[in-house]
Formats: sequence, C-alpha cells, structure tokens
Amino acid sequence: MLVDEVMGVLRQEFDAEEGSFLLRLRGDLEWDRAAFSRLERAMRAACERLQGDEKLDRWIVEGFYEVATWVPSWTSHANFPRPVPDSYYEDCIERLGDLVDWFFRGWHNYSEGHAWVDL
Repeated sequence: MLVDEVMGVLRQEFDAEEGSFLLRLRGDLEWDRAAFSRLERAMRAACERLQGDEKLDRWIVEGFYEVATWVPSWTSHANFPRPVPDSYYEDCIERLGDLVDWFFRGWHNYSEGHAWVDL
C-alpha cells in the first residue's frame, strides 16, 4: 500500500466511517473479516513506515490506542457473536496487541525477517 492509501484507510477505520471494521463491530455487532483484514494490513503498513519517526500525528496515535483497548474489551463480552473458529479470533486480538506494541515502541518483538501472515 502507498503511504497516502494507508493513511486514508486508517482515517476511515479510526473515524468508524461507513463500511469500516469498527462501525460494523459496534453498530452491527458483526466481526467483518474483510474489514478487519483491511484495518490490520493498514496498521501493519503504518508500523513499517512510521517506526523511525520521532513525532506522530495525534489522530493516528489515538486510533491505534482505541483499537488496541476497545476491540478486545467490546468483543470479550460473553454475548458478543465472536467469529469462528476461536483460534482466528484469538489470533486477531493477539495481532492487534502486537501491532500496537510495534507502533508505540518503534520495533516489533519478532526476529529479523519475521513474516506477518494475513489473518
């Protein structure tokens, strides 16, 4: 993804615009796999491109923080219709944590050459 495309996807997702993962999650109580993949890929691309930056725009910092804290909290409720299999859901929640950690630290916890597989 190009930088402008990544930032556009993140802005749409973090603002919970129409068709976004966060809007579907909150408004429809639905885990939209395609929307999650779009969000996750954009977050990963942003981590790669911004990892050396000393200053970050507040909207992107707030967005990463909200996704990392709100999504696990919202979807952990016993009545939330989580996606199946359970391993997919657990991998997604773990991935969000890994990406937020990478975003805020400027590096990820995996060895050099780690391949981030799509979920």
